[in-house]
Amino acid sequence: MVLTTALAGLIVIFLLGSLRPVNMGAIALVMAFALSALSDTSTDELRSGFPVSLLITLVGVTYLFGIAKTNGTVDRLVQLAVSAVRGRKALIPWIVFLVATALASIGAASPAAVAIVAPIGIAFALQNGTSPLMNGLMAVNGAAAGSFSPVGVLGGIVLGAARQHGLEVDPVMLFGTTFGFNVLVAVGTVLIFRRHGVSPPAAEHFEDTSASGSAGLAVATRPRAETRNRTEQAITLAGISAMVVAVTGFGVDTGLAALSASVVLALLFPKTAQASTSSIAWPVVLLVCGIVTYISVLERIGVLDSLGQGVTAVGAPLLAALVLCFIGGLVSAFASTTGILGALVPMSIPFLLSGHIAPTALLAALCVSSSVVDASPFSTNGALIVANVPEEQRAATYKALLLWGFALIIMAPLTSWAFLVVLL
Repeated sequence: MVLTTALAGLIVIFLLGSLRPVNMGAIALVMAFALSALSDTSTDELRSGFPVSLLITLVGVTYLFGIAKTNGTVDRLVQLAVSAVRGRKALIPWIVFLVATALASIGAASPAAVAIVAPIGIAFALQNGTSPLMNGLMAVNGAAAGSFSPVGVLGGIVLGAARQHGLEVDPVMLFGTTFGFNVLVAVGTVLIFRRHGVSPPAAEHFEDTSASGSAGLAVATRPRAETRNRTEQAITLAGISAMVVAVTGFGVDTGLAALSASVVLALLFPKTAQASTSSIAWPVVLLVCGIVTYISVLERIGVLDSLGQGVTAVGAPLLAALVLCFIGGLVSAFASTTGILGALVPMSIPFLLSGHIAPTALLAALCVSSSVVDASPFSTNGALIVANVPEEQRAATYKALLLWGFALIIMAPLTSWAFLVVLL
């Protein structure tokens, strides 16, 4: 009875979070409280399942990234990368891809990376006769490619969940396989659009915001402010670099390293820090922490062990792995990738501990299946693409993303399972 109720509660969480404008994490916390009452789990036990370390990671990373966004560090990097193509239009999609990858790999949440890169890439495409939809998709692919780095948000969630359950996962292989798969998706994206000759209508109404006119005026009229701004950007970039080195080179906790860099920058530049506090991704924090707390209740009452034993008892581990990948792709296309990974990774732990399938391979397949479908218009990243194309193109873009998303729901689990689980 409790097992059925617990699984039904998980379905209700994702359904309500997808169909109603309510944070899925808040729903999960309420459902966790209700489930703990039904299963005689104490309030203290419920609280102990709240992921404090994950909260620090998300707050620290998004705060640091928010400071970099507010003082123009990120925008300057993006503009420099886009201007580097110097008229070579074929490179535009790849610049978009690589910048989104870089942002996500240093700790920016996937929607944040897409929100920064996609509008610039889409506008640049409209101005230069390439496809805005293609550039939007490349931004989504790039963000997915970078999100599973050891300091990436999704990478931290997956690796943290695995380590918490005593599962050894190779972070380099996890990042390398997910990155490589998304590169292949990006190559396919470019080939498909170029083969069909997709191009946008004329876009004379777009102004070149990257031109030097306004920037030159700012330099001419406010040289001291510009100098201070450049100094702040340089120090911010140094802080981000120090965080990455501390995490990757010395094993420092990602959240604490990011929070430390953020506090130092806040002390040096209090006005910027004050304006950046709104950049802390509290909805994402609530979402992830709520889902993880609910999963901790499932684990405490034995639901995850029962599911893992059930999958193992099927006698077909490859089939079970494929089912998990399809679940990840389907749910993530309509709900949060962060949320579904927070649910599926712990659920797969008992199955992975059985030794039938290499843990890193299956987790990589799960990550790919759950992330490449983020271009669905029901996903935040897909919605960002629709919102940033010209109004007259939005209906067509929505339909194109709908077809694209459903195609990936089928293709991504099958191909990632075949290459990463079966062949590796």
